[in-house]
Amino acid sequence: MTSGIFSLSGKRIWIAGHRGMVGSAIARRLETENCEEILTASRDDLDLRRQSDVEAWVKDRKPEVVFVPAAKVGGIYANDTYPAEFLYDNMMIAANIIHAAHLNDVKKLMFLGSSCIYPKHAQQPIIEDYILTGPLEPTNQWYALAKIAGIKLCQSYRKQFGRDFISAMPTNLYGPGDNFHPENSHVIPALMRKAHEVKCDGGMDLEVWGSGEPYREFLHVDDCADAIVFLMKHYSSESHVNVGSGEELKISELARLIIEVVGLRGDLQFDTSRPDGTPRKLMSNNMLSSLGWTAKTPLRQGLQETYAWYCANISSRAKI
Repeated sequence: MTSGIFSLSGKRIWIAGHRGMVGSAIARRLETENCEEILTASRDDLDLRRQSDVEAWVKDRKPEVVFVPAAKVGGIYANDTYPAEFLYDNMMIAANIIHAAHLNDVKKLMFLGSSCIYPKHAQQPIIEDYILTGPLEPTNQWYALAKIAGIKLCQSYRKQFGRDFISAMPTNLYGPGDNFHPENSHVIPALMRKAHEVKCDGGMDLEVWGSGEPYREFLHVDDCADAIVFLMKHYSSESHVNVGSGEELKISELARLIIEVVGLRGDLQFDTSRPDGTPRKLMSNNMLSSLGWTAKTPLRQGLQETYAWYCANISSRAKI
């Protein structure tokens, strides 16, 4: 399962999607690795959906290591509303980068997926072998299918060409740099923004989409980045690896915690006309912990840090 330590020191490293929440966290984490150069490309400079452009860029820049957090992401509403974009864009991003890395002899590549790759009613906690053992959650199946394709691409290039391409599956992430769009964001930034706006408007109660009964696992993005770099250095095998905190709570419990962090004094109001999504999604961390890594950031602390970042960077523009 491992092949000794793969050193990142002195390497030219491309972070595809460096401006996103995960990509920027990986960039912060790599500051301590003594890399030769961190390569980046903005959307204006490189459209990752265009195969010829990606191949030309990789050939010109010659990265030795590639991280692939780049993706079109969003919550239940966004996935269910824009299925073609979530499937096409994410399939093309994965295929183009992985194939270009192969063509240009990239030494090691890490592809990042999502816990939504697992069946809607997977046995809990979810181990890596449960992939493709049952139907997906319909509201985000498009994103899940693209991520499954990315995993299988890494495995196929490893099998056919001996490429050291690996995959990691983070759980629900949050933290600085998150997307706080009122409809297209994930649950933590969506609830945090709504709670902040209710507070600023002098209101009391926080509306929560769904029943509040589903359980979810959350991981601070800086912990995720640390795990990703750890795996890049210590892991080399076919199976993808779950990356999570190993802890779960109800959405209603999360919402009450966010109310406390934001300083809202009201109660919760549940909009049961909105979908709940998967009832429970706790990933097993056994493979990752057996390699020697565990999460470090408690949820309340992480939420406090995220809210401070939101207030400093986003809140003044929240209603634009």
